[in-house]
Amino acid sequence: MRIDKYLWCTRYYKTRSIATQAIQKGHVTVNGQQAKASREVFPMDIVTVRRDQINYKLKVLDIPANRVGPKLVDVYRKDETPANAFEHLEMLKLAKEHYRAKGTGRPTKKDRRDLDDYTTDPDEENDIL
Repeated sequence: MRIDKYLWCTRYYKTRSIATQAIQKGHVTVNGQQAKASREVFPMDIVTVRRDQINYKLKVLDIPANRVGPKLVDVYRKDETPANAFEHLEMLKLAKEHYRAKGTGRPTKKDRRDLDDYTTDPDEENDIL
């Protein structure tokens, strides 16, 4: 089975054309080699997919006849992605939310003053006066 069709059948991509685009961009490797969309995959191949800043490592167990339901995906592949990759994604999400919550708009004057107070050294203020 073609790698783009396999990734679509195992629900890593919503459409086959999106899977093909990801392969063309170089986000997919098979057994450590860059893949083309027409590359055939066989059982026991190792497929690496870069998606959402995570490198998913998949082992092909079997080839599906057509697109399978979400509950049956584990019959056709084994996910060998290390757990620390998901922890790294969580850290990125927390870092984005650290300063300003999404949808709160531009910083106000009070926010700027608070930031200035935080970044200035209290010893410097005494020297100036």
